Amino acid sequence: MGDAVSVSAAALPGGSLQRSLARAERRRRLRAFSLTLPLLVFLLLTFLVPIAALLKRAIENPEVANALPRTGAALSDWKRDGPPSAAAFAALTQDLAAMPDSADAGALARRLNSEVPGARSLVMNTYRALPLAGASSAADVKAKLLELDPRWSELAYWQAIAKNASRWTPDYLLASVDLRRDAQGNVQRMEPDQRVFGGILLRTFHISAVVTLWCLLLGYPLAYWLSTLPTRQANVLMILVLVPFWTSILVRVAAWIVLLQSEGLVNHALIALHAIDKPLQLLFNRTGVVVSMTHILLPFMILPLYSVMKSVPPTYLRAAVSLGSAPLAAFFRVYVPQTYPGVGAGALLVFILSIGYYVTPALLGGPEDQMLSYYIAQYTNVNINWGMACALGALLLAATLVLYALYRRVVKSELSLG
Repeated sequence: MGDAVSVSAAALPGGSLQRSLARAERRRRLRAFSLTLPLLVFLLLTFLVPIAALLKRAIENPEVANALPRTGAALSDWKRDGPPSAAAFAALTQDLAAMPDSADAGALARRLNSEVPGARSLVMNTYRALPLAGASSAADVKAKLLELDPRWSELAYWQAIAKNASRWTPDYLLASVDLRRDAQGNVQRMEPDQRVFGGILLRTFHISAVVTLWCLLLGYPLAYWLSTLPTRQANVLMILVLVPFWTSILVRVAAWIVLLQSEGLVNHALIALHAIDKPLQLLFNRTGVVVSMTHILLPFMILPLYSVMKSVPPTYLRAAVSLGSAPLAAFFRVYVPQTYPGVGAGALLVFILSIGYYVTPALLGGPEDQMLSYYIAQYTNVNINWGMACALGALLLAATLVLYALYRRVVKSELSLG
């Protein structure tokens, strides 16, 4: 058979065998790519496109640019330190008069009001008063507008229009880290009483770090114990870890509400044991949030730890002890370093999941325990401020990418979940 192939290959003209092999390799790669194409399309539509849309909305500022194009053009050369020209007043009335309905004026008023309080009433009153009778020139329009509402002489409203006349803006991203642009476009820190999201971000990281630490302290010995059991017993006990994992988060949160309330099982047990005299406040505070999140996220720590621990040969630990090391010292010096990939993967997974938590802090926490996701939902569902919601979402995405890059730099390997 080998002689037949050699003879057949030798019978081919020069270079034809190489071309045949190259065509076969291209067909193989094309077939492999076609098999993965549905997955790539699925990831593109369900993961990359939504993230790209989120990042786009975080820097998009269409309300003023769409509603006041002539005004934006008239203010393009304005220095923002003196009254705008009469042409800007005329362009403003033309833009407001050209709006098809009051919904567009409402969107414009809402956007400007987020910059300067009072802009909502100013814009809506002017919109309802148009057209201005007896205004034939730009100077007449300016005089009529100032007569209609003297607030049009204040620079703050015009500066807000000029600053937001561009379709793209960094304002939402800057506000998510307590920065802002002043009237001249310079970036500066917000006033102390307006700095909100820096503290919320630190609170989110703090709660996530505490939950990650508790998951590690509880999950490491449990995973080690499971890894030392025979496979049959370990699989049976692993079901006890996975059953809560498969249960709905809302069900588990509701169960914790029942357990942690003043008349719940935990307080009754502590009182019965004479550990406390009166019920502890375990709900609607940080304690309830940390306890519930630790319980919910514990399987995400146990599974990667168990996977890594099962791959560590037990002979290493026995060899260290047989060579004279104390069992505890051998455990920390020989065994624990070999489980660092599982510790890193579990800690990173739990921390990343924690920073995006919304339901548990919303149901079990107090006003000072809400995490960043709560405010994303608030801006999305209540304030209808998609730019700010997407900017906070982009902040969480950036934190996740930074953590992953840090993990790769420290561990010098890819994330392994078993």
